[in-house]
Formats: sequence, C-alpha cells, structure tokens
Amino acid sequence: MVQQVTRGIKISVETTYEGSFYKNYKIQYAFGYTVTIENQSKDSVQLNARYWEILDALNNVETVSGEGVIGKKPVLKPGESHTYSSGCLLTSPFGAMQGHYSMVNFTTTKNFKVTIPTFKLSAPFAIN
Repeated sequence: MVQQVTRGIKISVETTYEGSFYKNYKIQYAFGYTVTIENQSKDSVQLNARYWEILDALNNVETVSGEGVIGKKPVLKPGESHTYSSGCLLTSPFGAMQGHYSMVNFTTTKNFKVTIPTFKLSAPFAIN
C-alpha cells in the first residue's frame, strides 16, 4: 500500500493483479486498485475531478481525466473517508499510475489539487 497526505487529505492505494487475456491479438494485463480518500483536515471538502497518468513498461503513457470518481463527487467532512475500486489494462506485466484529484474546500471556497502517489502495477509471475 502507498499513502500520501496533501493539505490534510490522505490518499491510500492498494493494487491487485486480476489476470491476462487477448484482445485484438494483443495480450492485456488487468490490474485493480482500491483508493481510500480520508479527510484529516478541519474543513469539509468535495472531490470534483480526477487526472491519471498510466504508464507501462514499454514507456507508453495514457492519460485519463474526468469528473468525480466512479460516477460520484464525494463530499467529505472532517474525519470522513471515501473508498472506491477501479482498474486498468496494460500491454505489459509491469507499470505504474499517478495523478491528482481536483477538490474544493467548502470553508475557503478555494480549489486545490491532492496528489495521488505513484503506485506500481506488477503481475506476480513477472516479479524477479
């Protein structure tokens, strides 16, 4: 598990290898990840958007951005957390993801970014 705190918002990420399959004559490696967003600040906040960079071992980079997470824009009061799971496909058995969430602080009405720490994706059979 990797963790990082930005402006009182703690991000924790756990990953899993889900398996591989062929799609369009290319092997795809499926990974899952579970993110917990914990508000350790004294203000209520809302997650409005996400931005991801997904890297594979072949130096391919895919960027993904959009509103909320899994169709939600969670509001977190102090001490509350939100957990969700998602996944990605890679063309290699190794890779990594990193990014940030765009959030708003309800007390100051200011927008701010929360760093999602870089986490590794690796198929267990490929680990040296």
